Amino acid sequence: MTAKLISGIEIAKEIREELTAEVAELKEKYNIVPGLVTILVGEDPASQSYVAAKNKTAHALGIHSEQVTLDPDTSEEDLLALVDKYNKDPKINGILVQLPLPKHINEANILYAIDPDKDVDGFHPVNVGKMVLGEKCFLPCTPHGILEMLTRSGVETSGAEVVIIGRSNIVGKPIANLMLQKRDGGNATITLCHTRTKDMAAHCRRADIIIAAVGVPKMVTADMVKEGAAIIDVGVNRIGKASNGKAILAGDVDFDAVKEIASCITPVPGGVGPMTITMLMKNTVQAAKMAANLI
Repeated sequence: MTAKLISGIEIAKEIREELTAEVAELKEKYNIVPGLVTILVGEDPASQSYVAAKNKTAHALGIHSEQVTLDPDTSEEDLLALVDKYNKDPKINGILVQLPLPKHINEANILYAIDPDKDVDGFHPVNVGKMVLGEKCFLPCTPHGILEMLTRSGVETSGAEVVIIGRSNIVGKPIANLMLQKRDGGNATITLCHTRTKDMAAHCRRADIIIAAVGVPKMVTADMVKEGAAIIDVGVNRIGKASNGKAILAGDVDFDAVKEIASCITPVPGGVGPMTITMLMKNTVQAAKMAANLI
């Protein structure tokens, strides 16, 4: 068989259409315009690209978006003061500080200073704690996007054996937690694999769903996948340059080989990536509704 493609581009488009209608309704009925600020410290090209994409998406959805770009030598004290300013700004519902930050700034200090009610990245310990307890909160964007992809693609998670490769705080740990909860996209049996896992292939071969988020190009090979499994590839690895100078990308999964065995699979690029920004926008709209006591 050849796997069905789970297109993050198409699913993100569907969700963005829903959000556009929701934002328009908020403005028409309640005179509310959700607001997002993105803060970038330094001139990292990848970070500049991410921030630009986030602002472009926000504007397209009707979300008020502000971008602040700071010098790379900005002090931690000045950045904390800026975060505090936006914590108090009623026009701003979501605050996103683009990572990574320069080495002289403690990332934890900055992330923890963001008001949990404006933490649309879902990284604040208050929101992480609520997520673990299954309470209403901002879900981290990439794991939330993965859940949406599985649900909207009709992949059954209830009772499924799920192997997650990678234990980061951004993807591995939160998606493991969310998929074992009693919720849509949950009720799964989870195995979380990492660099110390013995015989990872054996774990993968019994999985109904594999989520690869480890940052190793083509690590998941065809002999690790059972027939009919669903594959979510979070990895984006640069493996070379094309003749036109553009980067050649590969996921953590050997796509060409695995697609002949799996029932469905995400491509790289065009898979999980577009979902992350979309779920950030969803969290921003949720924050605006929370601030107005609409939810």
